[in-house]
Amino acid sequence: MKKLHLSNLYCWSVFNEERNIDFNGILWISSLGNVIIDPVPLEKHDIKHLESFGGASHVIITNSDHIRDTENILYLTGAKCWGPIEEKEKFPFTCDEWLKDGDQPISGIDIFSLNGSKTKGELAILIDKKTLITGDLIRSHEGGRLSMLPDEKLQNRMLAVESVKRMASIASIQAVIPGDGWPIFKNGHQALLELCQKI
Repeated sequence: MKKLHLSNLYCWSVFNEERNIDFNGILWISSLGNVIIDPVPLEKHDIKHLESFGGASHVIITNSDHIRDTENILYLTGAKCWGPIEEKEKFPFTCDEWLKDGDQPISGIDIFSLNGSKTKGELAILIDKKTLITGDLIRSHEGGRLSMLPDEKLQNRMLAVESVKRMASIASIQAVIPGDGWPIFKNGHQALLELCQKI
């Protein structure tokens, strides 16, 4: 696993040839139980690294297209799984808990529900008010710049743009770690504002 901009935040990735970007799994080390977000498959080295941190207690899935290797991770760690409540009826498997906008499942995590993306109620996770973890809607195909999911994949472009602008209104965001593509480690709020000017 790669250490990110914070000492308690890690990432591991799988390169997707079709989209020519990395798909990222995120690990947040917390005294209340480590949290994995949108896990991609773990190599042996990553499994040992995870075990050295004490495994994981929670897995958050931002949307049903980001299940990725969740079931294997749950088997490996015994973690509880959280998913977006707006997908509850059609989710591929049953989560232990379901998250909605405004939830704070554990201290240090704020949940936002994004509208208009390719799945209902896609989650975005704000860690310690400063680091935004996104699923599909906000991504990055180019280092240093954020982008939005292409129009043809959106359910409702107007709602999607409103959701991006809502995230951009949070001035405390310093970093944006997309599930798909390059992380933004500094000036995350500015990067979100620049995205809003393009969409």
